[in-house]
Amino acid sequence: MVSAKGHIHSENVPAIASADKHKPIFPLMIANDGFSEVGEEKRASATCFCGNIQLSFPTVGPGFHGTFVCHCTDCRTVTASMFATNFTVALSHMEFVRGKSCLKQYAQSTTIATGNTMTNSFCSNCGTLMYRASSGFPHLVYMRVGTVDDFAIHETRLKPTVEIFCQDRVACLEPIAGTRQAFGNPLTRRASKL
Repeated sequence: MVSAKGHIHSENVPAIASADKHKPIFPLMIANDGFSEVGEEKRASATCFCGNIQLSFPTVGPGFHGTFVCHCTDCRTVTASMFATNFTVALSHMEFVRGKSCLKQYAQSTTIATGNTMTNSFCSNCGTLMYRASSGFPHLVYMRVGTVDDFAIHETRLKPTVEIFCQDRVACLEPIAGTRQAFGNPLTRRASKL
């Protein structure tokens, strides 16, 4: 296991864009105890901005179901960005390292195309969205790549393979090279079979 403890981001550390992605990259955070594992298990941590909540999840194999960029209007709003970069994990494989009591939830179905209820789970202190869950697929959670502590796996194990709701992508963004493009959400058909 590689840990973020002792890693200090300074002028001597290369920019994340040009850093060697074969090595862990833990930028300076409020909580510097993130981790990523190598070998067959390959679990990693995701931590909220203030450090109160930390989750452990698989990045390969059983329990890990893939990565995607979502351009839907919900993801744009809840991330305060033009899109969300997500990955899907089986709820049974996600674990709380700490902070479960700090988690707050907000659920609604008004803006969800399927009519399912989507529940946002976020830190009650800093507001970081840790994951979302759909009533249509209660065995899965949709986590945010931006919360993953080891930035190297953002571009390796968690690199998006598909973009969904491309009809809602902002015009100034090009499709991500090498990803499948989808209008709507083809992942819901796949998720029902998992």
